[in-house]
Amino acid sequence: MRRFILILSFLWLTIMANAQTKIEITIDNNTMCATLAENGATKALIEKLSSGPITITMDNYGGFEKVGALPWSLPASDTRITTKPGDIMLYTSNNIVIFYGTNTWSYTPLGVLDSTISSEISAFVGSGTKKVTISLVESAGIEVVDKDVAATKRVYSLDGKSVAQRPLKAGVYIIDNKKVIVK
Repeated sequence: MRRFILILSFLWLTIMANAQTKIEITIDNNTMCATLAENGATKALIEKLSSGPITITMDNYGGFEKVGALPWSLPASDTRITTKPGDIMLYTSNNIVIFYGTNTWSYTPLGVLDSTISSEISAFVGSGTKKVTISLVESAGIEVVDKDVAATKRVYSLDGKSVAQRPLKAGVYIIDNKKVIVK
């Protein structure tokens, strides 16, 4: 029985370690979730959104995208990409773009809407100028962090023992009274 519990615990931790951060995008009282990419721009976006949701004004452009200015810049790592409906991109480090069509240009990927149905995405973004709210999806109380957790924070193992080694090895810890998965 103990071995079975250990195996289940390992599987759960593996699933949680591979979980990705999600955001919610709300337009006209309709909300869709999106899974964020893993890069410097999304890490900065998560940090900004951890203070609370933002609302920006977005407009249709070119018949294939809805674009709006962020209140701050994010670190860009543009590459030439052909987008598809549902892609969310960073353009010129301070514009967020939600695609309902395709385009080839240099962008930094931010994420993808969880819906992949083109007509559903087009209906969601709508036409004309829209107020769009972007927020982090609340997690189940477990955060995922990089190994480079600040040395000044108190870190404990799940059995309550203080952990001194830095950088932290991959695993589950208690940092600042929160359960944290270190990748």
